[in-house]
Amino acid sequence: MSFSSNRYMLNIKIIATGSLKESYLRDACSEYKKRLGAWARVEEIELKEEKLSDNPSQTEINLALEKEAKAIFDKISTKSYVIAMCVEGKQLSSEELASRLEEIALSGKSEICFIIGSSFGLAPSIKQRADYKLSVSKLTFPHQLLRVILYETTYRSLSIVNGTKYHK
Repeated sequence: MSFSSNRYMLNIKIIATGSLKESYLRDACSEYKKRLGAWARVEEIELKEEKLSDNPSQTEINLALEKEAKAIFDKISTKSYVIAMCVEGKQLSSEELASRLEEIALSGKSEICFIIGSSFGLAPSIKQRADYKLSVSKLTFPHQLLRVILYETTYRSLSIVNGTKYHK
């Protein structure tokens, strides 16, 4: 399957908690978003990260994650295939992710929705709603950098599906 025609244009939504403060991260995301435009309509939604005390208790963290979850749920369509980006998710090769995205597109879901949590991750309710849990690495990355990694891996995966030379 090729996504080069509008008939197979994917709808991708990236819901991220927190903003990209550094211009180099915003620039990288913008570049990959532009490249993805050949195969997908990409919508990025930034949600407010809840403020926590300097040394938050687990209760404070849980309450903040649930507030963030409510805002995330408000942005997820019932027709979305939801992928939660979380450490306990499955790690895939670029080829495996390409195959997974192609399967989702063929399944009739109108949108693939990636969810990136705040620095404390995602609420359990979001992980339960997710159709799939994905991890990019056993390494820990700042959630802002994860957004760039997600854009690049999505672009790489769709490049594989479309047979371009980007992925070697």
